[in-house]
Amino acid sequence: MSTIPPPARRAFRNLHTLPPIRAVTFDVGGTLIEPYPSVGHVYAKVAARHGLSLLPDVLNRRFAAAWRARKNFAHARSGWSELVDATFAGLTEIPPSRTFFAELYDEFTFPRAWRIYDDVVPALQLLRGRGLKLGIISNWDERLRPLLRILELDVWFDAIGISVEIGQSKPNPAVFQRVAAALGVEPPSILHIGDSRVEDLEAARAAGFRALLIRRAEPSVPDDSMAALTDVETHV
Repeated sequence: MSTIPPPARRAFRNLHTLPPIRAVTFDVGGTLIEPYPSVGHVYAKVAARHGLSLLPDVLNRRFAAAWRARKNFAHARSGWSELVDATFAGLTEIPPSRTFFAELYDEFTFPRAWRIYDDVVPALQLLRGRGLKLGIISNWDERLRPLLRILELDVWFDAIGISVEIGQSKPNPAVFQRVAAALGVEPPSILHIGDSRVEDLEAARAAGFRALLIRRAEPSVPDDSMAALTDVETHV
């Protein structure tokens, strides 16, 4: 007679009846790349060209507050214009949308405004070495595809799903389903990795994917998370 209690036996059986992982998909911002040195630094640099002396830390806090206040952000240029105006509200006589927004928007098309996390390329090499397909599922605008090309990240991926191109944003399951179809892999055989509990972990699982969070900065990492992308080795 087995000494393993019933709940543990069920978990063990479920673990071994899951199909093997055949593909891994990734979020982009906060998962593969981040603004460099920060959003506030980029905003402050562009503002300085127009005679404004603003502290990056102040702009980071104001951007974070403006971002939290946005609901159902569509990642369209108009939405970014409103977000930037909210970030600079009270700091400029004329809102950026009427002055330097276009310059600021274009600044994020350059590789100098971004940093690839150190664990990204080693993780992609590891997964490619396992023969897995790779994809991107990201809420982003028309700047992402050329940015990935400039950063030389696009060459790693078999499918790239961008919300502005698909016409739907995470957490809508249609975004995940579109990329699964492009990869030619059924959702239960895809592992999705991102930094948002709602838009990545919960949304991917709702679409039938398996999912993990990336939590580089946290001192303790929950069971559904990784401290580094290279930790994916133990999950595929």
